[in-house]
Amino acid sequence: MRKLLPLFFILVYMAGCKAPDQQPLQFRSEHISGVLAEMTDMMVNDVTNPPLAARFYSYATLAGYEVVSQNDSARQSMHGILNEYPKIEKPAGLTNYSTELSALLAMMETAKKMQPSGPVLDAYEQQFLDSCRTAGVPEEVIANSLSYAQHISKAILAYAKADKYNRISNYARYTPFEEEGSWHPTPPAFFAPVEPYFNTVRSFTLDTCAQFQPAPPVAFSKDKDSEFYRLMAQCQQKGSNGLTEEEQQIAAFWDCNPFALQDNGHLMVGMKKISPGAHWLGIAGIACKQADKSFSEAMEINTMVSVALMDGFISCWDEKFRSNRIRPETAIRKYMDTSWKPFLQTPPFPEYLSGHSTISAASEVVLTHYFGENFSYTDTVEVRFGLPARKFESFRQAAIEAGLSRFYGGIHFMDAIDNGRAQGLQVGEWVLQKVGRQPAAQARELAQQ
Repeated sequence: MRKLLPLFFILVYMAGCKAPDQQPLQFRSEHISGVLAEMTDMMVNDVTNPPLAARFYSYATLAGYEVVSQNDSARQSMHGILNEYPKIEKPAGLTNYSTELSALLAMMETAKKMQPSGPVLDAYEQQFLDSCRTAGVPEEVIANSLSYAQHISKAILAYAKADKYNRISNYARYTPFEEEGSWHPTPPAFFAPVEPYFNTVRSFTLDTCAQFQPAPPVAFSKDKDSEFYRLMAQCQQKGSNGLTEEEQQIAAFWDCNPFALQDNGHLMVGMKKISPGAHWLGIAGIACKQADKSFSEAMEINTMVSVALMDGFISCWDEKFRSNRIRPETAIRKYMDTSWKPFLQTPPFPEYLSGHSTISAASEVVLTHYFGENFSYTDTVEVRFGLPARKFESFRQAAIEAGLSRFYGGIHFMDAIDNGRAQGLQVGEWVLQKVGRQPAAQARELAQQ
């Protein structure tokens, strides 16, 4: 489990006030990122799939945001904005609490009841509160903030329960199609497809899961003069041995495949990798810290990115199991070269669209709105997983690179990457429009580009 930084907290607290009753507590964007990072660690342990990870992040951040919106007039409630979002009343007579502490605790209370390893957060929460006590936070403030957090979390958990995700386990087991050109499980583990019914889950902003349905994929064909065969040849030549060192680094940096396995000759061992949504929330945390965003601003930014991630995955997964297209690894080995292997392990779901392209573009739109077109930063998210940091001049540059990484990795054809990006841009603009951060006319114009 990730260790807390109580000394940092104490320094922040002591620098901000001379005595507990003289000034409000001072929390920073890093505290939000800390909770999200702890959630990520649990997801790595639980091998949480990418769409489900987005679901966990979105409800946890919404719980924190709800607290902030009830205490900051600059942050609007999501009631009447997000689909079916309830009107949540502030507890009557609540006094002597910390808004920021309540928001962080609301995130923890929500996450620990949704994630499989959620009880691990009990220890994290206790250590966090102990660091508050060490910093001199009054016990009454802690107790009232926790009570407030639990009140909000209860309402958010009820909202989450109504999104129909819990019905998925009752659906018939998904069976791959037999038609040529359709998806089939891939080596080394030949996992069953991940979340084939994710499009049945209630979205946050979309009118329907197919609202931004992309152009159909290039049709499968074995004809050597066909467009699909050209896509295969392009992938065969580049998506493995034809990579430069830089392209290999790009593919590895954005891999984010929780299902990756390492074969040591005796058994296959899971490799510790985060989901693509976790990577983009890590980028959001880096940007918030670099731009010195307030706690309230950072809570909004992380929440809007999480909402865009969720709706991006719903849109993308709707198309994945509609087109159900074969992966490069299967197609190339069957029709071109039996010994070919992709640079990256193929994730267990259909090829079209590229999920990385969709959710990266959606995240790009949201982050660009808050930080600007030319926001330079160093992405250190993957450093703790043994990968070097990468520098970017904009979120757009990063999102485009994330999409291309799937081609370099040999796990996507280029039309899935290009059309995935187009869908993600539409989702991101739509989210901003729905939450009132993007004028409708401008959103429509950008969505059509």
